[in-house]
Amino acid sequence: MSAVLDNLVSAQSFPELSVVIPARNEAAGLQQLLPKLKAAFPGAEIIVSDDGSTDSTAAVAVAEGVRVVSRPYGAGNGAAIKAGARMASRDLIVFMDGDGQHQTEDIARLLAKFSEGYDMVVGARNPGGQANRHRGLANAFYNRLASWMVGHRVADLTSGFRVTRRKKFLEFLHLLPNGFSYPTTSTMAFFRAGYAVAYEAIDVKPRLAGTTSHIRLWRDGTRFLLIIFKIGTLYSPLKLFAPISLAFFSLGLGYYAYTFFTQHRFTNMSVLLFSAAVIIFLIGLISEQITALMYGGSGANGRDDS
Repeated sequence: MSAVLDNLVSAQSFPELSVVIPARNEAAGLQQLLPKLKAAFPGAEIIVSDDGSTDSTAAVAVAEGVRVVSRPYGAGNGAAIKAGARMASRDLIVFMDGDGQHQTEDIARLLAKFSEGYDMVVGARNPGGQANRHRGLANAFYNRLASWMVGHRVADLTSGFRVTRRKKFLEFLHLLPNGFSYPTTSTMAFFRAGYAVAYEAIDVKPRLAGTTSHIRLWRDGTRFLLIIFKIGTLYSPLKLFAPISLAFFSLGLGYYAYTFFTQHRFTNMSVLLFSAAVIIFLIGLISEQITALMYGGSGANGRDDS
């Protein structure tokens, strides 16, 4: 690993690498980040995707000589990511934030891990890198739930610092929301499509003075949760439908036992609960078959399109 990392660091030129930075009012962060990126990776294509900033974000990027794609109004972090990914022309894409939290030197570590044969490598923040205790607890819950949904350990579901192949990322571009759930969607999509995903531990620095997070815990937390269930339903429907079906069946069985011993009869409520259990299970089974057919002949079935 160290030898590969040393080679990556010393190469200083990555003609196959695009760096996409979604930015909204991140002029201060970009003034520090872009010179470092250009010095560390002079051969890389650097793209700043300006999501309707009202400060000098676009002007800073233009002054640094990097590519800029701008929106006339803010549509969300996911929309900026999609615009940057479409503009990227290199084989590999690194996604990172422009607020000063992600470090340029960690890119080489992600690339070194990626070179081991993974399809996506995500920078997993240490516990101290969470914005606050509540955000850390919420992310831990999301990680556990997503791990159960996809059947693999998800170390950091919401980290936006990652490297992947452009072709494979574009396969799921239509699934990405325009808001702040792009890391959630892309991570779960890669896992459920059978692609190899790895995590590399990283340290993140506090946001630069004058920059604030655009994520709101309760509002966007609910959206993250819905995205997890949405992607889980899309890629592994029985993971959701089977437990719900079992819950209804258990309720029906319990209610039947209660009415049998107290009233000596089989009630309509028990019939309704048993029927709901069967219907929900059958819906999940049909959804599972549709999912298998949908990905049976696509590039997301594990075939390497690189």
